[in-house]
Amino acid sequence: MAALPHQGEDRPLTDAEFSATVVAVTSAFGDPTRRQIYLYGRERPEGVTAGEVAEHFALHPNVARHHLDKLAGGGYLEVFVTRASRGAGRPSKRYRTSGRAAGLELPLRSDELLIALLGRALALVPTDQAEAMAEEVGETYGRELAAHMAPGDGQRSFRSALHAIADALTAHGFAAHAESRGASLVLIKDSCPFFDAAKQHPVICAVDRGMVRGMLAALYGESVLATESSRALGDDACVTLV
Repeated sequence: MAALPHQGEDRPLTDAEFSATVVAVTSAFGDPTRRQIYLYGRERPEGVTAGEVAEHFALHPNVARHHLDKLAGGGYLEVFVTRASRGAGRPSKRYRTSGRAAGLELPLRSDELLIALLGRALALVPTDQAEAMAEEVGETYGRELAAHMAPGDGQRSFRSALHAIADALTAHGFAAHAESRGASLVLIKDSCPFFDAAKQHPVICAVDRGMVRGMLAALYGESVLATESSRALGDDACVTLV
């Protein structure tokens, strides 16, 4: 059984946390080629490029890049950019293991004390100010997260960006996925690491809304978000219309 990080009191995973853990692992390592790519990268502390992976596994470079970005979106690989030592060569985007999957120790166990204190702190501020502040914090973090997912890549297509965001949210315990709904795309989160605190202080939901806004702005561009439903308010899932 995979080891779990020790954050505060040790306890069994809840059903929602277990489901989110399974989704995160399956999303990152469910593909056998992706597992082999991860192991290949783990043996090379200097990191690997999409071209090197494509050559080693006889893949199209775009396919190799897709697998690497999927692992990076889940936090299992770190992305950095290096420049050629000589001449004016194009910068090389490299991926190296982050250590997160060394024992498949997934950080899907929220720090309950800090989240509870966050809820209490926000409760001391007028609701509109607290919501704006929580969303701003989430947006800043989302932009930073996107920068680590794809440094120097430029912007992606809307659909590609939304799927990358879903992967990143799942890795943070949200069990998220993107799907079509009519002419629009929605982001659905079946789990939430803030859930217990958010039921008492729904304003906390502004944090993950800000995360989505920040990642989407960095990966695609500014977009209008609308919350269709929220588990903290009694709905079956948190649904964001993008």
